[in-house]
Amino acid sequence: VCVSLPAPSNVSISSYNMEHILRFSPGPGTPSDAYFTVQICNSRKQQWKTVPWCAALMAGQTCNLTNKLNDVFDHYMAQARAFRTNQTSKWTKSREFQPLTDTVLGPPEFSVSGCGNCLILQIRDPSERQFEHNSQLKNLFWELDLNVKRTRDGAEFKLNLPYKHESVIPYLQPGVEYCVSVSFRSIINRNSVASEQRCAFTSPPPPQHTLFLVLGLFGGFTLVVFLVVGRVIFRSK
Repeated sequence: VCVSLPAPSNVSISSYNMEHILRFSPGPGTPSDAYFTVQICNSRKQQWKTVPWCAALMAGQTCNLTNKLNDVFDHYMAQARAFRTNQTSKWTKSREFQPLTDTVLGPPEFSVSGCGNCLILQIRDPSERQFEHNSQLKNLFWELDLNVKRTRDGAEFKLNLPYKHESVIPYLQPGVEYCVSVSFRSIINRNSVASEQRCAFTSPPPPQHTLFLVLGLFGGFTLVVFLVVGRVIFRSK
């Protein structure tokens, strides 16, 4: 076999919510009719094996390795090379990859609602998609990082809670709106993406017509006091 094709470049594995994707770029001058094949090995067996569904990729295609990197604690490497009839390139290797520590954890789906002087944070069941690719993940200790911001003046604080479907954010001001963003983390993985903010009042704000009524009554009372005081002063003269 004549080794004359340019080797692929930028061979790398990226991962989001435990879905592992290998990407690569054709080497400069690679013919348009060239194909690419992918192999992987782990640190335990140290034996390269071809990924069957990535044995004849075209330029621009990716290789999904999720079902091959199924031990989240193991370390893996991948390599790719170009080939066509009677020609192959040299292998180009990726850096070492560990599924658990190198994946990026997306934000959970959640809602917030008021409870007087607190907020109730509810994680929705579809958030289990973060762990569905591997049962090992469900047995790990996960946490939630919260950023809580008071909309009235922008004051904010951070809070760390154990992962549960329902949690309470305590010691807030009643009748005030707060906005919350949430992200996952664990002791061995802090690569996470924070959610968009969800906002809620700790308790219902006073209705607008009630506020106008209170202001009107206060204004009327002030006017009565002013008239009475003025009348007393006028008589005293």
